[in-house]
Order: sequence, then C-alpha cells, then structure tokens
Amino acid sequence: MVRWREARGEIGPLIALALPLVLGEFGWMTMSVVDSAMVGRLSKEAMGAVSLGGVLFYTVTLFGTGIMLGLDTVVSQAFGAGKLKSCHQALVDGMWIAAALAPLLMLVQATIGYLLTPIGIHPAVVTETRPYLSALIWSTPWLLVYTAFRRYLQSMNHAGVIMFSLISANLVNAAANWILIFGYFGFPAMGTAGAGWATTISRVYMAATLIFFAFWMNPATAWGLREVRRLPSRKGVRELLQLGAPAAFQIAVELAVFAIATALIGRLDPSNLAAHQIAMNAASFSYMVPVGLGSAAAVRVGQAVGRRDWPAARASGWIAIALGVAIMGAFGILYIGAPRLIGHVLTNDEAVVQAAIPLLALVALFQLFDGAQGVATGALRGAGNTRIPAISHLIGYWLLGLPLGYVLCFHFGWGAAGLWSGLCLALISIGIVLAIAWSAKTRQWRRLDSHPHHQ
Repeated sequence: MVRWREARGEIGPLIALALPLVLGEFGWMTMSVVDSAMVGRLSKEAMGAVSLGGVLFYTVTLFGTGIMLGLDTVVSQAFGAGKLKSCHQALVDGMWIAAALAPLLMLVQATIGYLLTPIGIHPAVVTETRPYLSALIWSTPWLLVYTAFRRYLQSMNHAGVIMFSLISANLVNAAANWILIFGYFGFPAMGTAGAGWATTISRVYMAATLIFFAFWMNPATAWGLREVRRLPSRKGVRELLQLGAPAAFQIAVELAVFAIATALIGRLDPSNLAAHQIAMNAASFSYMVPVGLGSAAAVRVGQAVGRRDWPAARASGWIAIALGVAIMGAFGILYIGAPRLIGHVLTNDEAVVQAAIPLLALVALFQLFDGAQGVATGALRGAGNTRIPAISHLIGYWLLGLPLGYVLCFHFGWGAAGLWSGLCLALISIGIVLAIAWSAKTRQWRRLDSHPHHQ
C-alpha cells in the first residue's frame, strides 16, 4: 500500500481538490434527479421515458466527452512539469476534436427515436421519449465544450469554478423545468420535451461559465490561453485520441450495458421500468463520489508523474481509493436501510416503490466495489493507462454481467432484479481487477525509487 510519511503530505491537497469536484458531481446528478422527480408527477410513463431517453443519449454523447478525458493526463502531467503552454495547447486540441465530433454524435442521436418501437419498447413510453430526445440533442456541442474546459481547469487545480458552475446550473435547470414542463409565464406545457430543453439551457450556461473564467477571471492562465495558437497540433491531437479513445470506449461500454438493460426492462411493463429508474438514480447519485474522487486522483497522480514524484503518485491514488470505498460503504448502508424513503422521493406510485426495494438492495451490495473501480480508473488515467479499465469493463459487463442478467431476468423469471444481479456481479469483478492493476502500477513506481537512474 503506502507509507504514512508518503501519505500525510498528499491527504490535504487531494481532499482540497476532490471536495469541490465531488460536490460538483452531485450537482450534476441532481439535475437528472430533478428532471425525473418533475416528470414523475406527470406519469410513470414520462418518468420511464426520461430514464430511457437519458441513458440512450448519454450512451452516444459520453463517447465524445470520454475522448476529452485524455486532457486529464496531458494537462495534469504538463502542469506538474511546469509547462503551461502545453496545457493551453492541449485545450485547443481538445476543442478541435469536439468540433469534429459534435455533428457526428448529433446525427447518431437523431436516429435513436426511430429505433424504440422496433426493439419493443412500450408504446406509451415511446410517445414520451421521442420529444425528450429531440430537445436534448441540441445540448451535445455545449456538453463537449464544457467537458474540454472542465478537464483543462481541474487539471491545473481550478476545481472551485467547476463546482460553482454545476451547482448553480441546478437553479437554471429547475427553473427552466418548472416553466417548460408545466407551462408558466406564457410558455406551453411541453411535458418531457420541456425537460429536454431545460437540460440544454443549463448546459449552455455551464459551458459559458467555464469559458468566461478561463479567459477573463483567471489571471494565472488567461493571458497564456489568449496568446496560444488556435490551430491544432497533430501530435497533441494524436496523443489525446490515444489516451481518450480507450476511456471513451470504457464509458460507451458501461453506458451501453445500462442502455440495453433499460431497454430490456422496458419490455416488461412501465412499473418495472420506473423502479429501474429509481435504482439507476440511486446508483448514479452515489457514484458521483468515485467520479469526483477519480478526477482528483487523475489530477494529483498526473501532476506527480509530471514532476517524477513517485511516492506522491502512489499516495494520491491509494488515499483516493480508500476514501471512495469508505464513503460508498456508507451509501450502501443507506440504500439497504431506507429503500422506501428513497423510492418515495421520486414517485408516489406504491407499486413502483415496492418493485424498487429489491433493486436497491442489489445497488447496496456493489457500492464498495463501484467505489474502488471508479477511483482506480481515475488514478490509472493520471498515470497514462486508460486501456486496462476499458478492457476490464468490456469483459466484466458484456461477457459476464449482461448475459447472466438476461438469463436471470427472462429465463428464470427474476424480472428487473435478474438484470441487476448480473450488473452487480460485473461491478464486483471490475472493482477487484482495477484495484489489482493499480497495485501493480505502484509497485513499478516503487522500483523506480529503488533504481533512480532508470527514471
């Protein structure tokens, strides 16, 4: 593991960076919860539609935002080495990638709504899903811009503005939801389409906030960013793609599994789909902790690698993993101890709440392992390794979890709980594999300590 003398100097900086990132991630997740809660007051079909539409949208779009994760490695290592100009150039390269990806992603998203009926989604859910997706598609370029600026800023320790943008965007989103879903101030009641437009408006606001900070409110980097050349660097773009493509593939693999699980559960009935949405919201909400901690670990590990401080790199990763496991354990206790309370936050339908109780128990079971894999993925990304997480997610979800879940759901009659049992086993196996991978990396760095002339 890591010695105390190595760890104590990293605990404070890691927590100082991680806390606003974790709070910001909760702000991000709260927007989805508010969307579900508001449309849940319309009908369970509308609630299921937001779940299904959101998963399908993110399955496509987060491949693009996943490419931007390469900025975590490139910018943090350059910043650790004191190369600010390289940090700015990496952002420019990321923006060119975003400009190329946005129209392609939007084209794919535009076809999704037409595939819902052929794959057997309940007709009432399809009716509510299509207008939601049609509005949400216009948030794609803004989400890519936001992601590029976010990875750039947090890799240089500017996490506060990210937290502010995400938390304040909740106010924008909630107000827009209230006005557009139900129809106030002269606007028509748009239902699920209103939820999609509200999300788009909030993402425009988030991107604008980070751009404004980077160019006008941050004297340490603003002038350098304004003066950097606007053309992409072929070497830089290639490096970002080499790092980001496996990370994007990992995200696509994970989200595609949950998209397919949602689609399969959508073949059962609206109550099962709505219960699945409750479980998804719970799992996604707690997962914001390892996402934020993983981002902090990527930055701290990357900066340490940039200045070749191997003990600090080891310490940052292990401390972040330990914190992630501990906090996720607390969430597991909450999910298994108060499932009815959680269910009633999102719906008044008692049948849906009852169906969600066994699903929340399964969510509680994999919390520790989800924490370990989420943070270890970030730590490995900071070290420049995005392939092992991608491979482990592919095998864990597609060769193990989804086939088992399908059999339990449809052949053994377990319903939604069967699919979630398969996903639970996948997450447990992925968590174990990535913890082992991080341990192997730290042993490699320890050998570098022992043989400094090999560095």
